[in-house]
Amino acid sequence: MSLEIQQNPLGSDANFQESGGNKQILVQNDSEHPSEFPEPSYRKFWERFKSNLRFRARWAEVNGSLGDLGTFIPIVIALTLVNGLDLGTTLIFTGVYNIITGLFFGVPMPVQPMKSIAAVAISEGKHLTIPQIMAAGICTAGTLLGLGVTGLMGLIYRIIPLPVIRGVQLSQGLSFAFTAVKYIRNNQDLAKNKSGNARPWLGLDGLLLALICLCFIVLVNGSGDDSRQRIEENPNASIPSSVAAPRKYTPDARKSLWNLRILYALPSALFVLFLGILFAILRKPSVLRHLKLGPSKPQLIRISRHDWKTGFVRAAIPQIPLSILNSVIAVCKLSSDLFPDKEVTATSVSVSVGIMNLVGCWFGAMPVCHGAGGLAGQYKFGARSGASVAFLGTGKLVLGLILGSQLVKILTEFPIGLLGVLLLFSGIELAMACRDMNSKLDSFVMLMCTAVSLTGSSAALGFGFGIVLYVILRFRKKGFSDCINIFRALFNRGKLSDEI
Repeated sequence: MSLEIQQNPLGSDANFQESGGNKQILVQNDSEHPSEFPEPSYRKFWERFKSNLRFRARWAEVNGSLGDLGTFIPIVIALTLVNGLDLGTTLIFTGVYNIITGLFFGVPMPVQPMKSIAAVAISEGKHLTIPQIMAAGICTAGTLLGLGVTGLMGLIYRIIPLPVIRGVQLSQGLSFAFTAVKYIRNNQDLAKNKSGNARPWLGLDGLLLALICLCFIVLVNGSGDDSRQRIEENPNASIPSSVAAPRKYTPDARKSLWNLRILYALPSALFVLFLGILFAILRKPSVLRHLKLGPSKPQLIRISRHDWKTGFVRAAIPQIPLSILNSVIAVCKLSSDLFPDKEVTATSVSVSVGIMNLVGCWFGAMPVCHGAGGLAGQYKFGARSGASVAFLGTGKLVLGLILGSQLVKILTEFPIGLLGVLLLFSGIELAMACRDMNSKLDSFVMLMCTAVSLTGSSAALGFGFGIVLYVILRFRKKGFSDCINIFRALFNRGKLSDEI
């Protein structure tokens, strides 16, 4: 009788089989022959979702979730007061958006108002109606969804030079910072989108209060280095470079590390938010007596042919290039810089913006997008995962269901100077993403793109100028034939700044 040894890919133990006069010994070897029954796909998705919603740094995630409120609250208040936006419906839908984007992306992907549409809607002259605002949002969403599903958005993302992207980011960051300084220094009429007289030093919305909160945030968060994340995620992490210490900690070094841990544990943005709510109630105590509990009544928005035309011409046309540049291209690049282990593609972000608005705008929810400024602000205050925006979304959902549109009575009394403080740090963090421009050529293109964007108040204008300028400079350096070969290679791999 002869014996043959074979590997059994299925059984967990050795089995014996007889075939004719020979006995075969079946032996398992899992390392060379994996199981023929792979793990179900739904389990992989479940593990991915759990990982995306896992808090990385405790209170820092909660604190970071509030990093983009400096942009969100003023625009929502203005649209509610001027155009009659249903705040309760907007809170419910944006809350759901926050939870879903946190679940799928795994990074603190913000949900922010479409700023160009909002600016047109509340500008002087004839204000846009709610159906016209929703028509503009749906048109913008349809364009982004089409670019996403066809793969054209990914192609656009690949061929845009990095210095041009940085120029758009820098101009947007500086624009946020300039607006924030106006919020801090001057009284604001959000309904008319105008700055008033100089803000008084004292008072519940005084300049002194804003400056104290600004200094407090700087003390807690510092300049935004990575030492905060290392200390919160790993209590035994090494001391940051700003604290000179040998490998064996000296008493002074241990004290410095302990002080940093105490500071980083303070939720600065959460403190500013609660302080603002408290002062809003103190400014008008009667607001609590007139609050009515309950969500807003849902209704379907009817959009006429005139509304489609007006919304598209006046609001969607200026919004579409801004959404492509800041809501998709810039936010994908910033996400890859901040979270290199998380892949956020231009296609997925474009499709996400499209789906959100194609659903919510029909029910009167404010048109929204994903903004690089919001991502920078949330990262600045400690957000590191999708759990941060999911927490924010849960809060919006609860407020929308309990208070509905009544919440605007409190928000209108919220100290605008404190919103300016939050917006200032969001803008600076976004602008600081441009510090990787090392060569003189790249810095030149970035700054020219920024200057044109800020002067013309149009990111699309600065973007177009930056592209033309970059091509001319590369043509001057490489020559015509080399540039043609480089552009051909772009359709297969890489970014323009990597190829040239």
